[in-house]
Amino acid sequence: MASLKELKGRINSVKSTQKITKAKQMVAAAKLRKAQTAAEAARPYAARLATVMGSLAAKITVSENSPKLLAGTGKDQVHLLVVANSDKGLCGAFNSNIVKAAMVKARALEAEGKTVLFYLVGRKGRAVVRRLYPKAVLAMFDTTDVREPGFAEAQKIANELVALYDEGKFDVAHLFYSRFQSALAQVPTEQQIIPVPAPKVAASSSDGAVVEYEPEEEAILAELLPRYLRTQLFGALLENQASEQGASMTAMDNATRNAGELIQKLTIQYNRSRQAAITTELIEIIAGAEAL
Repeated sequence: MASLKELKGRINSVKSTQKITKAKQMVAAAKLRKAQTAAEAARPYAARLATVMGSLAAKITVSENSPKLLAGTGKDQVHLLVVANSDKGLCGAFNSNIVKAAMVKARALEAEGKTVLFYLVGRKGRAVVRRLYPKAVLAMFDTTDVREPGFAEAQKIANELVALYDEGKFDVAHLFYSRFQSALAQVPTEQQIIPVPAPKVAASSSDGAVVEYEPEEEAILAELLPRYLRTQLFGALLENQASEQGASMTAMDNATRNAGELIQKLTIQYNRSRQAAITTELIEIIAGAEAL
């Protein structure tokens, strides 16, 4: 049985940990609202841009002369998995769920005889991917010096991916991130980003109106496709940011409550041990007095 000094030290240690987790929970709760607002505000823009692209893509015939981001390389042998993680921990299974979804996709592609490469964003997912696929990491994007990844980082990532695509390093790219639903629910999401899949436009979206574009549709698509790619990456970073704060708030809340329960159990154990020690001392004093 632990001594009274050891029990008291454990209680103080758990109380210190509880203060840290409580502070982390409050910080995450404060950041969550801002991150959630930003993620939700970006969704209508991405949806509208997809609608415009769908309208343009429906008016052209995809051929070898079409923009490469839309037409593709004509092959689908080499697949690049873009795994977007955070740089911080203490957020439950947020990072591991994204990496797990990427691993499931990688094994499925390998079963089809495809070659799998990785482009890693953020620090937390690197160790697992390097351990399982040590020679398959094509490139990494460092965000350790960035407080909150935003459009500038999305643009840099998009430029690097397009450069690798133009060099023929891969044929298809898939993006993995966590889509924010609530503080309790974050959904690991997969999305093909290169070549850009032609979005489908609902029949009712045009309302029978005839739309003419100037310049030609292919010229507009050549300009919109890189912007669409940057928008999708930017939205994924915003979704990740909100998901990370929600997962962190939930994890720290659970940790704070668990620390409270542990403190209660240790306090009961401490009081019982202390009472037993006092009782033993009284018995020894009474026995000694009777012996005299």
